[in-house]
Amino acid sequence: MKKELLIASALTASFGLAGVAEAATASWSGSIKNGVSGTNLDSSATGDSTYGSSQQHNLSFSASETTDAGMKISTGFVVINEGGNSNNASGLTLTFTDGSTLDLIKAGNAYGGQLAAIPGASGEQSVGATSLNHAPTDLDWADTSDHVGFDWGSAADFAGIDGLTVGISAAFGDDGDGTSAATAETSYSVGATLVTTAGDSTVTIGGGMINAGTSNAQASNDKANSVAISASAVTGDLTVGVGFSSGSSLYDSTTDAGAGQIDGASIVKAGASYVSGDMTFAVGYVDGESKDSLSTNADGASVDSISTLSASASYTVASGVTAILGYTDSSTSEEGSNTTGNSGSAWYVGATISF
Repeated sequence: MKKELLIASALTASFGLAGVAEAATASWSGSIKNGVSGTNLDSSATGDSTYGSSQQHNLSFSASETTDAGMKISTGFVVINEGGNSNNASGLTLTFTDGSTLDLIKAGNAYGGQLAAIPGASGEQSVGATSLNHAPTDLDWADTSDHVGFDWGSAADFAGIDGLTVGISAAFGDDGDGTSAATAETSYSVGATLVTTAGDSTVTIGGGMINAGTSNAQASNDKANSVAISASAVTGDLTVGVGFSSGSSLYDSTTDAGAGQIDGASIVKAGASYVSGDMTFAVGYVDGESKDSLSTNADGASVDSISTLSASASYTVASGVTAILGYTDSSTSEEGSNTTGNSGSAWYVGATISF
């Protein structure tokens, strides 16, 4: 349950309103996760079958106020995210009276924001690939931009089309100028979502594309160039979804060029969930691959890949309290060779308390 607060004079001063009696309305929320997780890797090395405690927590604040003209201004920051101190501030979001929004400073991209959500398993179980494996693991893997930008989202029924929303975003920073790292410079992104009905089902179709340049003079690839599309259908208590994304990009590396190249990246993601009373059953599948290179101007020769199948059962014990049982089976390869030390199964038993 969110707790309503008033921001003190220190916060009003940060908005240039020192001495003004009024303060914006703020709320805070978070969660605490406690459980036990374990892994059983495919390799035969000592210590490849382990288990231990799993604890994560997060806490975030948001603040908003509405002008006399009806425009809402909001922002926020994360104090703690999954057990690590972050103090990660959001940009400004303007919500207009017609329902459209405009994000400014650290705005994000329409590329991922307009995709249809795909169900997936819950829990903290994980079998992680090596840092040298650059196969994508989510549909918005190429989501990147400098923080100096905007992201505009339309209200529902854009252009008179029932259920249609569109987004347009751009960023124009030059924080990476003069460096050899794989930083984003000018980026552009568009996306759209259509929600409609088909019989007894509510169908959502979303897609987006992004092109982000880089100031790395040695790179032949852009920082990111990708197209993504996804769809989901809700029929009663059953939700199913599937999506696909592909493209090319750069990644930060330890080479003299400061960056590496990713080509032929693609990912298929699918999932389903079913709600029965206080129980939720979910399953998710991810299959991603790419070719990476230590050079910024040469294609990779062999494929990195990740294939993961996950399932979970969640039970609502009380308001804000959920017990979770999760399981994942993962297979990875690097440069065309199986990596048994980063393949195998993982499980999780725990509970989440949200507030």
